[in-house]
Amino acid sequence: MPLPQPLPDLDALDLLVTVGELGSISSAAAAHHVTQPAASMRLRSLERALGLQLLERARTGSRLTPAGSATVEWAGVVLHAVRALLAGTQALRSDKRSHLRIGASLTVAEYLVPAWLRRLATALPEVGVSLEMGNSAHVVEMVSHGEVDVGFIEGPGSPGHLRARDICADRLVIVVGQNHPWARRRRPLTATELARTPTVLRERGSGTRDTLTLALADQGLEVRPLMELGSTTAIKAAAMAGTGPAILSALAVEAELQGGQLVAVPCVELSLGRTIRAVWSGARSLLPSAARLVAIAETPG
Repeated sequence: MPLPQPLPDLDALDLLVTVGELGSISSAAAAHHVTQPAASMRLRSLERALGLQLLERARTGSRLTPAGSATVEWAGVVLHAVRALLAGTQALRSDKRSHLRIGASLTVAEYLVPAWLRRLATALPEVGVSLEMGNSAHVVEMVSHGEVDVGFIEGPGSPGHLRARDICADRLVIVVGQNHPWARRRRPLTATELARTPTVLRERGSGTRDTLTLALADQGLEVRPLMELGSTTAIKAAAMAGTGPAILSALAVEAELQGGQLVAVPCVELSLGRTIRAVWSGARSLLPSAARLVAIAETPG
C-alpha cells in the first residue's frame, strides 16, 4: 500500500527530537550543525506538513506541545528503524565489495583461474571469491544479468553488448588416441578430411565449438559431430578410447600429449587460434577486486 503524501522530513523529525532533549531550537541547531534560522524554518515546515503545532516558542526557549511530545515518541521509533536500514544496507555494500563473483568457461576455469586466484589471494587476502562455470555463452549470460562481476570466455569474438579485454592467446588442437589411424599419419590433415570425419565435440555455445565452426565455415565446410559432450575430461576420455578425433584447447591436452595418451594431428589449412577474454557489463563499474583479477590474468606469472 503506498505511503500517504506528503511524507515528513526525516531530518526535521530528528531535529524535533533534539529540541525536546535540549530544550531550545538554538541548542538543537548547534547539535545538528545548522544555523538557528535554518532549524526554525525546517521545524515550521514540519508543522505545516503534519498540520500540528509541535513547539511552544518563547524567548527563554522552546518546549514541546502535547502534540509535539507524541510526535517525538513516534519519531524515535521511525528514526531508529531508518538508522537500522542504513546500517544494514551499508553492511550489504561492504560485503559485496569484499566478495568477488567470477564466471569462467570450463577451459579457463580448470586450467587458468586457479593460478590467478592464488595470486589474487596474496594481493587481496580479505576478498572472498565464488566461481561459476559454464560454456562461454552461459558466462556471457551470467555477466549480462549481473549474476557475476566479471567473466572469462574463449572464442573467435567478444559479445558487442559487453566490455571486453583480451587476456591471452589460445589455440585448438585436433587430437586422437594413440591407436587411431591418424596417430601414424605423416602428412597434415586437410580441412575437408576433418569436416567429413565425425568428431567428438563440445556442445553448442562453447568457445571451442564456435572457433572450430567458424574456421571450417571460412573454408566453406561444416562440422560433423560424432557426439557432443559438455566436459573436457569426457571428450579426452572418448578420444583416448579411440571413439574418434576430438578438438580441444592446447591447455587442456598438454599433459596427455606429453604422456603419449593423445596424439596431435596438424591441419595447416585451418586457423584454430583464439583469444581468451575478460568480459563485464558496461552498465556497471568493474569492482576494484575484479579489476585486480583482470590485471593479474593479463600478466604472465
